[in-house]
Parts: sequence; structure tokens; C-alpha cells
Amino acid sequence: MLTIRLARVGAKKKPSYRVVVTEKSQPRDGRFVEVVGHYDPSRRLGTAVTLHSERIQHWLRRGAQPSDTVRSLLRKHKVL
Repeated sequence: MLTIRLARVGAKKKPSYRVVVTEKSQPRDGRFVEVVGHYDPSRRLGTAVTLHSERIQHWLRRGAQPSDTVRSLLRKHKVL
């Protein structure tokens, strides 16, 4: 089963995240299918999120399930 979730990148104590499509059984920072966005929580929310809505819609139509955090980001940015 595919899931859309966050994968942590960035330096120690300065997290940044990629929004990725991956198999549910893969580890958090493991192999992924595609990067569909970026999220930087240390910056203001308006400029901190970049989402590729066309690709996210594509994966949602294919049955990918977003994690709770990603679902809230998608709702805030009106992708869902």
C-alpha cells in the first residue's frame, strides 16, 4: 500500500521535510517512489510549504493514503 508522508532531511536540530510517496512498510527516511513537495517548519507557514498538487492528485487517485500530518498540510493549502 502506498502512503504520502514526510521524510526528514536537514541538519541536526534544524529539520526540514520532503513530502514523499512511499510504500507503507518502508522506514521513515527509506526508499521512496517520488518527491511531491517540501515542508520547512522553521519558516513561516505560508512560505514553508511547496506542494506539487497535480502529482499529489495523481497518487491519491491511484490509492495512496496521506498520513495525518500530510493530510492537514493538504487541507491548509487546499489540495484536498
